[in-house]
Amino acid sequence: MMHAVMAKRLLPHEPSFEGAGPDELDSPAIEAAALDIPPQVADKALQKGLWERPSSTTTYEPPSEGTVLRFDILLAHIMPPDGEDVKIKRYVVYELTVRQDGTEEDAQPAKVERRYTDFRELYLGLKRQHPAEMANMYFPNKVLMGNFKSELIGERSAAFEQFLKYVASHSKLRDSDDFLHFLQNDELSRACQFLDERRHENAIPILENCFRLLNKIYMNRARPVLLILCRLVAACTSSPVPHHSAERWALLALSRFETVSDIDLLPLYIPLLHTCAHLWWQRGQDQKPITDRLTEMSKQGINTAHTASLMQAIHKIDPRTETI
Repeated sequence: MMHAVMAKRLLPHEPSFEGAGPDELDSPAIEAAALDIPPQVADKALQKGLWERPSSTTTYEPPSEGTVLRFDILLAHIMPPDGEDVKIKRYVVYELTVRQDGTEEDAQPAKVERRYTDFRELYLGLKRQHPAEMANMYFPNKVLMGNFKSELIGERSAAFEQFLKYVASHSKLRDSDDFLHFLQNDELSRACQFLDERRHENAIPILENCFRLLNKIYMNRARPVLLILCRLVAACTSSPVPHHSAERWALLALSRFETVSDIDLLPLYIPLLHTCAHLWWQRGQDQKPITDRLTEMSKQGINTAHTASLMQAIHKIDPRTETI
């Protein structure tokens, strides 16, 4: 089994890039050589463009105590599929599954898709910002040949899993902007674009998956978790008719904010309370607990006037594409 931190080594089929700078590694010549693999060289197991890790025959073994965070890549596929858009160079997409296993296996894992370049950008970014923590971290090299062979995809998948496990176990790396960008940026940008187009039904499942993913990695009241949770509440309540899951997410957000002390996140709390009060009114439910909370805060000298929507408050903290 590979270890999270190990000496740098090369796979048997990997040429060495020792001494090559970042610009050389990303040169068009290397990129073309790495991706333009003749069909006859392709692994037979990948003729249909799909790689799957062999199924394990062992039964689920819960951690000895508490919960354990797991990163798994069980599936990868080659894009674009054979016969489609021959002008686009082919590449491998890895399906990353993130679970928080306890006495039972996580029933709601989060899944995202990432390319080799996404993992590599994270690795290089962390290495620049945190050289000491990343000094002995192994990362698979680029290769000139064999990108679509099962052996290489399997090796890379295992290396990516150990890399993410290492990052998540070190607070400096886990709390970095680079790691958060890797975890959510693609999906969050797509969801916000849907919101901008008023296609809330398309955005909400993406945001729900983002929340599940971040909530497995960070503390319940961590800034990234609360921010994505508020964005999810805003998405569920922006239409004249609230989404069917709006109340569930709103209740969770209210409970998470009860003991929040992060000064940067407090501007979200007043708009969240107003959003929930309006949602309760739409549902014909008792708003008094929420309005009482607003009155209590007002007596403490806090301005509780409804001056901004929840989405506008979010946008001030983390600007995205959604119309405000």
